[in-house]
Amino acid sequence: MIRRIAAALLLLLAATAARAEVCRADLVELRGDWGQARFSVEVADDEQERARGLMFRDSLPRGAGMLFVYDHPQRVAFWMKNTRIPLDMIFLDRTGVVTRVHVGAIPGDLTAIDGGDGVFAVLEINGELARRYGIGPGTVMRHPVFAGGPAAWPC
Repeated sequence: MIRRIAAALLLLLAATAARAEVCRADLVELRGDWGQARFSVEVADDEQERARGLMFRDSLPRGAGMLFVYDHPQRVAFWMKNTRIPLDMIFLDRTGVVTRVHVGAIPGDLTAIDGGDGVFAVLEINGELARRYGIGPGTVMRHPVFAGGPAAWPC
């Protein structure tokens, strides 16, 4: 009996540790009908960090990105001024659901890329990865920034 209880406790602790491992500030996980993907991220959650973003960088590892987080859902637009890397921009609502994806933003382009209304977070990853993985509207993201509300995929 004691062995069964101990084994159950170990399984519970392992499951809790695995879940905590996924929900870290430096990781995002996306899932949809296409499967799942995970990216290590830098979080840009203040005005200065969001303004600089990924500008002036010559490369970005394939499994990396930047997560822009806003204080409240709002209309946002991005541009590629001083950005040297082709990027995909994944726009998310307050629940962590992808509302829009812009694939293949062109380095240096000053054209505004509209994310629409109600954007709470934006994930930037290397260009064409969203298409390659199948990330699109309806995909959900898991990350601690969505814990303050009704998250579509809670931590």
